[in-house]
Amino acid sequence: MSDANQRNKARAAAWWAEIDGARPHEMGQLSRAHLADAVVWQGFQPVGDLIGGQAISQSVLAPLKRAFDGLQRQVHILMGGASDGRANGSTDGAMWVGATGYLCGVQTGDIWGIPARNTRVRLRWSEFLEFDEQGRIIRIQCLIDVIDWLEQIGLSPLPVARGAPFVYPAPTGIDGILTLAQDPGRSADTLRFARRFIFDGLNGFDREQLNSMNMAGFFHQNLKWYGPGGIGACLSFAEFEDLHQRPWLAAFPDRQVGDLDNLIAEGDFVGASSLPGVWLTHSGPYLGQSASNKRASVNGIDFWLRKGDEFVENWVFVDMVHLFQQFGVDLMARVAHMSGLR
Repeated sequence: MSDANQRNKARAAAWWAEIDGARPHEMGQLSRAHLADAVVWQGFQPVGDLIGGQAISQSVLAPLKRAFDGLQRQVHILMGGASDGRANGSTDGAMWVGATGYLCGVQTGDIWGIPARNTRVRLRWSEFLEFDEQGRIIRIQCLIDVIDWLEQIGLSPLPVARGAPFVYPAPTGIDGILTLAQDPGRSADTLRFARRFIFDGLNGFDREQLNSMNMAGFFHQNLKWYGPGGIGACLSFAEFEDLHQRPWLAAFPDRQVGDLDNLIAEGDFVGASSLPGVWLTHSGPYLGQSASNKRASVNGIDFWLRKGDEFVENWVFVDMVHLFQQFGVDLMARVAHMSGLR
């Protein structure tokens, strides 16, 4: 597994580096070189899902290059491993590489209904690549934090976040780009810890007391929780409880984590992506939207850093546009209305 993981991480890094150095019309050629013919793209709204390298090039890669001047990628975390994301404990064994950081540039063109403001923005980016046994990329799951992007240009369709805006740093005091192989024993222990956190802790809410989830047993009291646009960052465990966990559970008391598309651990890092991975009922008000009582799913990506027997940092992506669509709310229509008034 280690040899395959090292190969996959190198190929993922090469894929992203070649994208970054290419021009829009070269994206199709790069896709053919790196991606399997029937590669599946599972992405953020308003892009959605795609099949094939040509569709990915035409709908995502080339438009980004055209819309941004000097687009550069900053990778904060790069990790890989075999997935163990099934709730019942059975191992799927699929090989994934995950990464997150920023895409930085000056937006000079409109894209996906987001108007250009000719200002520099930092797009919160996360991506997981699934590899086959021959080292070909067969699936891509990608989330860009659209609400955070809109907040930066003054067009957020959601209320002002309760948490701190635009806080999304690289790991503190440690290199998150795991180019070297990590200790397999440590990785396995971190994965076991993550499974307890996700399938016992997060799914342990008794619908009355926050402490029924025992988050304090998994998170450091000085936790740094880097939440998505619309929520913001929580810079302590107390802030996490007050600014995110309590309002989230009040709105979605029945939410449950199910089988994840992937859950991997390498050294002290954990990563997971699942589109979707959480199911819930919109039972209470949330971010200015009254309860719709509709069932919905959450498309999300997470990275965690463990130190000792606690997580100390958590990088969180939630596709809010997709989530609110399921409540009957078109956030991008709000953006179009707001931009038309300016």
